[in-house]
Amino acid sequence: MPVRRDRAFIRNFLHKHPRSGHHCIGPRTCYSSGMFEHKSEPVVSSHLFVRRMVLCFGLALCVVMVALGIGIAGYRFTAHLTWLDSLLNAAMILSGMGPVDRLEIPAAKWFAACYAIFSGLVFISVMGIILAPVIHRILHKFHLDERDEETL
Repeated sequence: MPVRRDRAFIRNFLHKHPRSGHHCIGPRTCYSSGMFEHKSEPVVSSHLFVRRMVLCFGLALCVVMVALGIGIAGYRFTAHLTWLDSLLNAAMILSGMGPVDRLEIPAAKWFAACYAIFSGLVFISVMGIILAPVIHRILHKFHLDERDEETL
């Protein structure tokens, strides 16, 4: 059965949000096209804010788990450590504490150096993911306060 691509389909499913001007995909009841609301839209309820925080925390946890998996595999196959020792070293580097075992193989030293830099970037990214909803809510309230002062 072919997909309908007539004007009604485009008008009902691919449209601009009336207040924010964002492009929405879906029924006309869409609130916003992104994860965060536009500054012209009201602040979301505390229930939706908590849900947004949980989603961001889950995403951050996934990023940490992938980074930890990369570290475990790297230590296991470059330094020939046991799985448990690989987990220990990867977790210590990822948390910023430093390596536990002394590395003798040059490939393992190169991996440890690259993984340490990668871990620093992961830390910054995870903090950004976790703090994004809080910072967005604070800035959104400042924009609402600014708009209220303009109407006085």
